[in-house]
Amino acid sequence: MTDRYSTEAAAGSHINASSAAQDEASLHDRLLEEWGSDIAAGRIGAGERLPQPSAELGVPSRTVTREVTRVLESKGMVNVRRKTGAIVTPSAQWNPYDRQIIRWRLKGPERLATLHELSQLRVAVEPAAAFLAAQNATPSDWARLTQATMDMVAYSNHANESEYLQADIMFHRTLLTATGNRMFAALDGIIVATLEGRTEHQLMPSVANADALRRHTDVAAFIRKGDGIAARKAMEDIVNESDEAMTQMTGGE
Repeated sequence: MTDRYSTEAAAGSHINASSAAQDEASLHDRLLEEWGSDIAAGRIGAGERLPQPSAELGVPSRTVTREVTRVLESKGMVNVRRKTGAIVTPSAQWNPYDRQIIRWRLKGPERLATLHELSQLRVAVEPAAAFLAAQNATPSDWARLTQATMDMVAYSNHANESEYLQADIMFHRTLLTATGNRMFAALDGIIVATLEGRTEHQLMPSVANADALRRHTDVAAFIRKGDGIAARKAMEDIVNESDEAMTQMTGGE
């Protein structure tokens, strides 16, 4: 009997500890989201100290607040000083390629400006990636690009929903990987954040642009044929069309 009760007590203690750890992890993520979003939106300005968490979060443990502060510091968003605590830094010091920062900026008042910045980066990167992919893509890359374009067409009447988004992400991720250049491949988080931002913030049409679909198919075909110049031009058209479409949907706000 004693052994059974001891085992049950130990199991209960383990469950409680596990539950507490999950609660702390959840609180960590929620506090990070709160502070990160507020900094990115300018609600906590440069030179200001991190405030107390909102009432909805209650009073996080010192461990949670310390770990969240460290994450923000690693992103360049705060500077931790002795005695004064965590001070928000100017946005020029933030890591501009951090996917989470991009997502927070897209939630804030500078959404369209951020999307334009991302589009300008994409137009510098993705056409060059298409050119390189035409030289270096493998048969598996061709297959993934082709599958992605087929899926985009299949879900084109629901272009603002997750299935189309995932197909679009597969296409652009594969494009970067197909370059054979790890530097290009490492930029996939930026491209994904841009595509996700368009969908999350209702900047995708419900029905995909037919020309944009055709150009994605063209890029895949040109890469398969090894025609880097044509692939680069078609990819440039895709990125430019995306930026123009976002501007039209927002009225150039």
